[in-house]
Amino acid sequence: MNTSNLTPTVRALIAINVIVFVVQSINQVYDLQIVSLFGLHYFTSERFYPFQVVSYMFVHGGFSHIFGNMLSLFIFGPILEHVWGQKRFLIFYFVTGVGAGLLYMLLKYYDYSTLEAATQTYIANPNLISFKNFIHQFYPEGIPSDVFHTFVPETGDITLSESVLIAKESLRSVLNTPTIGASGAIFGIMGAFGMLFPNTELMLMFFPFPVKAKYLISAYVLYEVYAGIHKMPGDNVAHFAHVGGIIFAFILIKLWKNQRNNFY
Repeated sequence: MNTSNLTPTVRALIAINVIVFVVQSINQVYDLQIVSLFGLHYFTSERFYPFQVVSYMFVHGGFSHIFGNMLSLFIFGPILEHVWGQKRFLIFYFVTGVGAGLLYMLLKYYDYSTLEAATQTYIANPNLISFKNFIHQFYPEGIPSDVFHTFVPETGDITLSESVLIAKESLRSVLNTPTIGASGAIFGIMGAFGMLFPNTELMLMFFPFPVKAKYLISAYVLYEVYAGIHKMPGDNVAHFAHVGGIIFAFILIKLWKNQRNNFY
């Protein structure tokens, strides 16, 4: 990578993300504390703070997570910053990133509000038969691991009072699971590139033929929509946050009425 091609805003964003990740990597305690404080929690979580709608974009969940995001920022970001200038590019980055996070939280409203209501209903009228049905319906992958290891007896025999505690703590665990990463803003940048420079030919690492940006980005969006609707077990990727970044990118570009169509 030739870092001399980096524009000032892109360089600063990459530097901040890398510094935060390095601090996270010092030890597990730092990692947990940073994710807990700066990751974006659901609005009813006890760990939610308004600043998280911005800070979550600078926290990542592992090397591959930050590497993929920063590589995309490195590739597509400087071109957009040259076109828009530093101020507009920075506005675009934060609007798409914040917008993606907020949209994702709004889309989770139905799931989380339904879970909260079902949990309160069970707590009001607990019995072990309905507890099994409750877990099967709302936790198809099983009781959250942190709750299971803390509150489920080694024998596996759960009492009625324990079932109430497990229901409460499982809800708490779900609400306290944060969304992290710059992916919403990065997908916004990729979407903007595809809209402004649709005929630019891109080379993929494992595909020997160039693909025009408009086709590649469109395919990526369709995949994210599909993956978000048909969520696979164990998939913890916020696919609709990615889609949200592209939606806000589309809105901003239309508002700015940028008519540039080609880049070679």
